Amino acid sequence: MCNPHHHHDTAEECHRDLLSNFYEALATRDATTVHRLLAPYVEWWFHGPPSCNRLMGLLTGSTTTAFDDYRFFTFDPLLVVSIGSVVVAEGYFPDNRNVTWVHALTVVDGIITQVREYFNTSVTVARFDKSTNVHVAPQGGDNCQCVWQSKLTDYKSMPSLLLAI
Repeated sequence: MCNPHHHHDTAEECHRDLLSNFYEALATRDATTVHRLLAPYVEWWFHGPPSCNRLMGLLTGSTTTAFDDYRFFTFDPLLVVSIGSVVVAEGYFPDNRNVTWVHALTVVDGIITQVREYFNTSVTVARFDKSTNVHVAPQGGDNCQCVWQSKLTDYKSMPSLLLAI
């Protein structure tokens, strides 16, 4: 078990391990492990076409869209980064490199408590100053503490979202 309090386990390594275990459990349809890694009541945000809501479909067993075949769908992240308590993963759809996905998972005490899922959306993660209620991110301004930006999306043709953490 990963313990960030041990000197050889950093929080970032623990989060990467957790994410790797999560995607592996999804790929092998290991429901026991998936449920162990998710909080009982996960806060969920989805941004993108409804037909792309594959992660929710995998977790709930829902197959509401006729052409979606969840039995063969796997998430294979190309990029993974840990930013504080948030782990961000990004990848392509297995059968269509024109479709990109980003998952931003909030991890608390080794459990995923919040899932943000984005499809064909350019995502920028910025630090949020908790001492103020307003976060201003001027275009190109030095005040925006941008800590991560999606790499696989075509910025010109996709909607952009700012995720403040």
